[in-house]
Amino acid sequence: MASVTYDHVFKRFGDVVAVNDMDIQVADKEFLVLVGPSGCGKTTALRLLAGLEEISDGKILIEDRVVNDVAPKDRDIAMVFQSYALYPHLSVYDNMAFGLKLRKFSKDEIKRRVNEAADILGHPRSFGSQAAPALRWSTPACGS
Repeated sequence: MASVTYDHVFKRFGDVVAVNDMDIQVADKEFLVLVGPSGCGKTTALRLLAGLEEISDGKILIEDRVVNDVAPKDRDIAMVFQSYALYPHLSVYDNMAFGLKLRKFSKDEIKRRVNEAADILGHPRSFGSQAAPALRWSTPACGS
C-alpha cells in the first residue's frame, strides 16, 4: 500500500467542475470511503487517481511521487466498482484472478492469492444458495 495525496485537485469538463479543489491526504494503510450523491465527483476523483482522466489543476501523489503525467498502467492502481458484474461472463474466481493473470503471475500463485482473498472476504468457494449464478465460484485445476 502507499499514501495518496490530492493537492488542490480540480477536474473540469468545459464549464462543469466535477472535482473542486480536492485537498486530502490518505495515509498508508488508512481506509477511506468516498460518500456522496450521484454526480458529486466520487468516481471522477478515483479515475483521476488511476490516470483514466487528466487533472485540470493540482497534483496527485502516490507516496512522494507526483503521478499527474504517469501512464495508468504504471500507477499500480486498481478500482472496484459498486456493481459486481465487471465481467459477467466470468466466474467470481476468474474476475478476482483477472489482474493477476494480466501481470503474468503463475497459476499456482494466482490460485493462492485468490483463495486467500476469498477467505478474507468470507466468500463461499462453491456454488450455493449464497451465490447467484453470475457469481459462481470456479477454481481451475492447476495447469488449466
